[in-house]
Amino acid sequence: MAAVRQSDAAITRLALFDSLTGLANRQRMRLSLEQTLAQPGYDGTALFLLDLDRFKAVNDTMGHPVGDALLKQVAQRLLRVVADAGLVGRLGGDEFQVILPRIGNRAEMAALARAIITSLSQPYFLNGTSASIGCSVGIAVSPDHGATPDVLVAHADLALYAAKDAGRGVARFFNDAMLDGARTRRQMEEDLRLALSLDQLRIVYQPVVSLDGGRICGFEALLRWEHPTRGLLIPGEFLGVAEESKLIEPIGEWVLRTACHDAATWPGAARLSVNLSGAQFANPALPAIIANALARSGLAADRLELDIEEASVLRDMRAAIGVFATLRGIGVRLALNDFGAGPASMTCLRRLPFDRIKIDPSFVRGVGDPEGRNAAVIRAIATMADMLGIDTTAKGIEYHDELAALRDLGCTDVQGFVYGAPVGTAGAAARLMAEGGALTPQGPKVERAPRTRMLRSTTIEVNGARRPARIRDLSSTGALIDLVDFDDGAIGSTVRIDTGGGHWVAATVRWAEDGRAGLHFDHPIAVERRVTIRRREP
Repeated sequence: MAAVRQSDAAITRLALFDSLTGLANRQRMRLSLEQTLAQPGYDGTALFLLDLDRFKAVNDTMGHPVGDALLKQVAQRLLRVVADAGLVGRLGGDEFQVILPRIGNRAEMAALARAIITSLSQPYFLNGTSASIGCSVGIAVSPDHGATPDVLVAHADLALYAAKDAGRGVARFFNDAMLDGARTRRQMEEDLRLALSLDQLRIVYQPVVSLDGGRICGFEALLRWEHPTRGLLIPGEFLGVAEESKLIEPIGEWVLRTACHDAATWPGAARLSVNLSGAQFANPALPAIIANALARSGLAADRLELDIEEASVLRDMRAAIGVFATLRGIGVRLALNDFGAGPASMTCLRRLPFDRIKIDPSFVRGVGDPEGRNAAVIRAIATMADMLGIDTTAKGIEYHDELAALRDLGCTDVQGFVYGAPVGTAGAAARLMAEGGALTPQGPKVERAPRTRMLRSTTIEVNGARRPARIRDLSSTGALIDLVDFDDGAIGSTVRIDTGGGHWVAATVRWAEDGRAGLHFDHPIAVERRVTIRRREP
């Protein structure tokens, strides 16, 4: 009998408890929620849905045993924070659930959610190393948000989606507006399913320009959706829906085939850069799809460069190494996209044979600032890449001074709106034909603070002599002025200017042409004060 009881107990544990963490499993949590909601007097029962942020990166980079150890620590922390207030369970993977009967008012629920997020966000020490993750929480409360388990869970899930969409690391209560958001996503999914068949998807091409000579060396294919009612949509507005609905693979394959066909018609040998989603990279048929796209388009394999996200290869590094070998055998080039943005870019670079690094735009901002640290980071990346024989492309360039700085730091190529907006395939061909593919930078010469437009008479002091001038734009860090006989020979010189009410500021002439000049103040000013003073003048 004792053996039978032990066997029954073991079966019960397997049926109702998570084998890894010892927490209640999905089945037990479901039974508990049904029983709690069925009892009279349990209004105010709260359901928390938890999802760990950045857990997958830890699991992929440090290995599944470390990931399992981390989940055990998460379970222990949850039990400590929730204590006797409710039942804690693990639904699977990095998803957890907490049932809180009679917890009280929403202020107490919000306080507990914050305590959970704070606790789970503290560093974890695992096998001699440390790891940091986060947590997002969605909350639904019975009966306001549902009186049945299915409705309550669905609404808590919508709240969790909103918490993630808000930047993660936060808690959100369900509200009716989230239903509207869910309906909008469902409608977008339905529209997206029709987009391919109705020829609503478009590709535009952003030039990749060599810093040695300023000529186009390639184009990156960028997806656009001409939605019938929403207008032109960029990927950030619909790719999330595409991934959730499993449409990302057919869309990605369409982009690959269409872009290869376009690039084969361009003059010269400019390369084509195409982004691969994680789902595409994980598809065993990827090499065959790429080989077929190249064969049907006639594009030479070495003109195709595939941009791969760090997370795509970290899911299974051993499999990634095999895929890379096959793709290199086809003859295509491979680029690590948004280098530096993820937690394990160096791991990818050490183990996989990339041909190019695409530096994340976050490192480009402020690269022209001699006192900033981004320049040092980019120089280190460029130096390392050069030693490995890898090209470097800096993304998101918008200002002329960034171009000069990146050239000095050793980057080989750049891309961004400094060369204008992306163009269609005919525009790409025209750019390649014009002046041998040479491009002239457009847009602002330097990154500048927001400017207040005005037309104000003032006085400027040049080489000790004062002259009349007019301020057209004024910001905390500089000004655009009109000044007759002020040519490019003055660039780099120091002047003084009255920014309003007799407040003189020292400035450096950054550029000068056609009777206008751009000034950079030696010390920032309070623009509002200067504008207010001027408005009081007669």
